[in-house]
Amino acid sequence: MRIGIDARKIHDYGIGTYIRNLLRHLARLDHETEFVIFCRPDEVSSLGLLGPNFRAVAETSGNYSFAEQLRIPLALRRERITLFHAPHYVLPPLVPCRSVVTIHDCIHLMFPEYLSNRFAPAYARASIMMAARRATRVMTVSESSKRDILRFVNIPADKIDVIYNAYDERFSLEPKEEDVARVRERYQLHGQFVLYAGNVKPHKNIERLIQAFHLLRSRGMEHLKLVLIGDEISRYAALRRSVHQHQLHKYVRFLGYLPQETLAIMYRLAGVFVFPSLYEGFGLPPLEAMASGAPVVTSNVSSLPEVAGDAAVLVDPYDPEAIADAIHRVLTSEQLRCELRRKGLARAGQFSWEDSARRVRAIYDLAAGSEGAAT
Repeated sequence: MRIGIDARKIHDYGIGTYIRNLLRHLARLDHETEFVIFCRPDEVSSLGLLGPNFRAVAETSGNYSFAEQLRIPLALRRERITLFHAPHYVLPPLVPCRSVVTIHDCIHLMFPEYLSNRFAPAYARASIMMAARRATRVMTVSESSKRDILRFVNIPADKIDVIYNAYDERFSLEPKEEDVARVRERYQLHGQFVLYAGNVKPHKNIERLIQAFHLLRSRGMEHLKLVLIGDEISRYAALRRSVHQHQLHKYVRFLGYLPQETLAIMYRLAGVFVFPSLYEGFGLPPLEAMASGAPVVTSNVSSLPEVAGDAAVLVDPYDPEAIADAIHRVLTSEQLRCELRRKGLARAGQFSWEDSARRVRAIYDLAAGSEGAAT
């Protein structure tokens, strides 16, 4: 069997994390199967180091482009691929072999108002429906996402396999004291702060987090800072307007993208990690925070209760008062913080990229018609 995997989105925030960890652990688990990785030209050399049974092939067509609808099927024929894995919801109709697709969420169907143009919702709906129907198997990352897919696409429920994401193992490693001191000094984190990490698209609900932070300060927590780690902040002027509306520009910091090693230390330094997203297919940042020992406040909607279990304080993300109350409870109760850390570490330990990659590999066998099935 020759398996092709589309890795053109390997540097994306969410799907990129999925692709990077899947490839890394497939390389550890499977030394026999031939894998062909379709990637950007500048990634060919690094991905070629995964192992002797991994071969990287340059593919320049853009994501969500007309070109990929033709070039990907042609590449699959040229490379004689027997099974193709599309790690996001675009599966070109001319794909000539069996296929599996990972549909991480239905965000573009649940919140079409957040898309960049008026044609995008129709494109997303058509792509998800076509991929789910044409793929031999569909994978998704939570039971919540499975329910959403079934809501929008009429396919048998047993065609969809739920395989959880996991956190990078670096988040569970205790950092060196000198590295912690370096991060604290570089970012001037000498007082108590609330942390958010993730992208800053509208459904992440950062404006209500800023409102909740304003409420906390108005209740006497004037020492508190809010640190926001996320890419593309410059694209969402509403966030900075919200900060200035509440006169919080001295107390809210936008740090942009940070390397994982730095982020792991940030989680450990934070008084509380808050993730008030309105919708997540999985919700990786709260899991990373729990693995790092941070107490977590997150939303009580979509997949987040499924991921967090009883190891986080769950809140109504549409209610800034509820978000503020939860943060206040965590920051003012040492007992609650210790309980959340203990439960969070235990909960994070239930997720493993090795286990997830093993299940994905079993799905490949199932989809290709080989012996073996997902467990």
